[in-house]
Amino acid sequence: MENSAVNSSTFVHLLNRWVDKSGLLDTLQNNGVGCIAFTPLAQGLLTGKYLNGIPQDSRMHREGNKVRGLTPKMLTEANLNSLRLLHEMAQQRGQSMAQMALSWLLKDERVTSVLIGASRAEQLEENVQALNNLTFSTEELAQIDQHIADGELNLWQASSDK
Repeated sequence: MENSAVNSSTFVHLLNRWVDKSGLLDTLQNNGVGCIAFTPLAQGLLTGKYLNGIPQDSRMHREGNKVRGLTPKMLTEANLNSLRLLHEMAQQRGQSMAQMALSWLLKDERVTSVLIGASRAEQLEENVQALNNLTFSTEELAQIDQHIADGELNLWQASSDK
């Protein structure tokens, strides 16, 4: 298998970090397998669009509980508090929440890429700007670990439990 590309497409984002906690990222790296993070913005949760409720033009509003993955019941007070904290941190870093979420993934050399789903050119341009600041201070990482570690928001659990 010389010169072949092997990657694992893995569900991971700031609110669901099981991939790192489980040791999967280390296992992939030790076996020469890259990790492509899919749904890195938690289907829009990590963009800030749900901080003030469900927008009229959102997929969640249009499809309600029928949408695969993200549902209104996931907008718990605990998850919203985590999102507010991340939003504040991003502002302090001079980034949007989406940029910070992507930066957090890309700072890890074990993550070879992120699979983004931009639906507009402006979103793509914003996401690419995440590359301008991939560095997190020890304090920022500690704050994320302290306040976000228990979010464990698994958007795909319901579909995998069937």
